[in-house]
Amino acid sequence: MSKKKLYRPNVAAIVMSPEYPKVKKVLLAERSDITGVWQFPQGGIDKGEGSKKALLRELKEEIGTKKVEIIARYPDWLTYDFPKHIAEKMKPYSGQKQRYYLVRLKKKAVIDLDTKHPEFINYKFVEIDKLLENISHFKKSVYKQVIDYFKKEGLL
Repeated sequence: MSKKKLYRPNVAAIVMSPEYPKVKKVLLAERSDITGVWQFPQGGIDKGEGSKKALLRELKEEIGTKKVEIIARYPDWLTYDFPKHIAEKMKPYSGQKQRYYLVRLKKKAVIDLDTKHPEFINYKFVEIDKLLENISHFKKSVYKQVIDYFKKEGLL
């Protein structure tokens, strides 16, 4: 009998620049623990916490601001498995199930990566059509699925 996989509840933010929708540039942040790996801000959902509340908390913890406007939410939870070397550190979880939000950074919001527990060392805004060129890790297929959905919906 095979053991059922356990996925950690997580929220992820596709943070568009304040010029959205006129300019379609998305924020990517470089991880502090793995140089050269760029990703969306994301993080776990605490017990009893809704995904929207977790989204705003994680943005504040990771990029120093929660001054965003929520544009849309991906309709389903998406899952991915951790690579073996990460799965060992994240036991009992085999991967994550994520709720994705598309948000716009408010004009006066200031990104500050020097947070209480810094997770990122750098950030940049990239054209939406160049996004996947900047992603080289195991989340790339999930990112593609979410971006394709928001493009189909006319949001990107």
